[in-house]
Amino acid sequence: MLHRVLETIHQRIASGDTNSSYVASLVQKGENQILKKIGEETTEVVLAAKGQDRAALVHELTDLWFHCLVLMAEKEISLEDIDNELRSRFGQSGIEEKASRNKS
Repeated sequence: MLHRVLETIHQRIASGDTNSSYVASLVQKGENQILKKIGEETTEVVLAAKGQDRAALVHELTDLWFHCLVLMAEKEISLEDIDNELRSRFGQSGIEEKASRNKS
C-alpha cells in the first residue's frame, strides 16, 4: 500500500492541479509548509498516544506517515532508500548505530 500511496503522491505533484489536489497544493506552498504539517501531525501523534483511543492513534500515525511520504516525494527519496537504511541498521543496537554516526 505504501508504494501505491507514494506513486499517487508523485502523480498528484506532477499534475500540478492545486485546485483539486491537496498534495499538489501542499507541495506548491513549499518545503516549509510540508515541514510544518509534519510537525503538526507529530504533535497529534504524541497527544493521541497519551490517550486510550487506539483508533485515534492509528489515524494520527497514518496522517504523519502520509505527510512524510509527501516530503519523500518532494525530496526524491524512495521507499527503497528507506528500506536500505533500515536494512543497514538491522541487527545493530540503536546505541551502536548512533555511536557510529558520531564517529563520522
